[in-house]
Amino acid sequence: MRNTKVIAAGAAAVLSLTLAACGGDSGGEGGSGSGSEAAGYPEASEDLDWTIAFGPGGGNDIMARTIVDILEKNDLYPGNIVVQNREGGSGATGWGYLYSQAGEGYGISTTSGSFITTPLQADTGWQPSDFTPVGLMATDDAVFLVPGSSPVKTWDQWVETAKSERLVVGGIGTVNVDFIVSAMLADQAGYEVEYVPFNEEGQLITSLLSGAVDAIVSNPAEILGQVEAGELTPLLTTADERIDALPDTPTDQELGFEGIPSMPRGMILPPDAPEEAQTWWIDTMTQVVETPEWREYIEGNYLTEDIRWGEEFAAYLQETQSQFEEILTEAGAL
Repeated sequence: MRNTKVIAAGAAAVLSLTLAACGGDSGGEGGSGSGSEAAGYPEASEDLDWTIAFGPGGGNDIMARTIVDILEKNDLYPGNIVVQNREGGSGATGWGYLYSQAGEGYGISTTSGSFITTPLQADTGWQPSDFTPVGLMATDDAVFLVPGSSPVKTWDQWVETAKSERLVVGGIGTVNVDFIVSAMLADQAGYEVEYVPFNEEGQLITSLLSGAVDAIVSNPAEILGQVEAGELTPLLTTADERIDALPDTPTDQELGFEGIPSMPRGMILPPDAPEEAQTWWIDTMTQVVETPEWREYIEGNYLTEDIRWGEEFAAYLQETQSQFEEILTEAGAL
């Protein structure tokens, strides 16, 4: 069981009544959102300004565009949806843009681990608690990989090499879940490593294949093609069980690691968004996660479905940020 899920579970139980007050009466279990529509939200004449806080091709980008496709295919949103990648600053640029839309209901963004960690190590001017929570939909496990051309083919060989050489690991974000995964693996295995951050997945994989970094932390959906082509070699995953598409790759728990977190993937509105906007999005996303297209996305990207709406998601963010802060402080990153 991933550590973030364990911590969030207690908060979820405590806040179940709050969740019901936030979304339950408005159809949070699959209602049509008619109450929100009666209040005039959303207006078809208003464009939805959808911010992706990272570059194309990464897990955040894939999730956002999948949701947009489902909304459009099923006519769930009446207006035009404008999607833009606003990468930079480990997510700070994109979420800072959304923060500037405080009080509005027509800005939206998907979240990742950087949404929790970036404010811990940079003066972003905002915290996760500032935003209006829609929901957590899934968590994304990590894969640790080396180039296919590397003589390192197993985790034990990586550790042996890392103990004798100063190796470099790349990941998305400066102090993100990728950094936490790399740092915790190094700490528990007894080696030191340099971490180099990237803003988008294409740069990360290119750097690995060019030899600029020795290994990367990524997500299953983003690297399976390169693994199948022999360009990348996976050494371990942080999934609870072996991933079907990577049957020969051990999990971190098989190798004796403990407490390695997953990447939370959720959705937020600007701070102080209108209540009817939050209610409408909770109702609508409840419908989205019931579609065959969403199920295909979850299974095809090897995600773990983990659904928490409204204030339950807010509690998850608060508890997970406290956990990440403790981990990063122990790692010397804060």
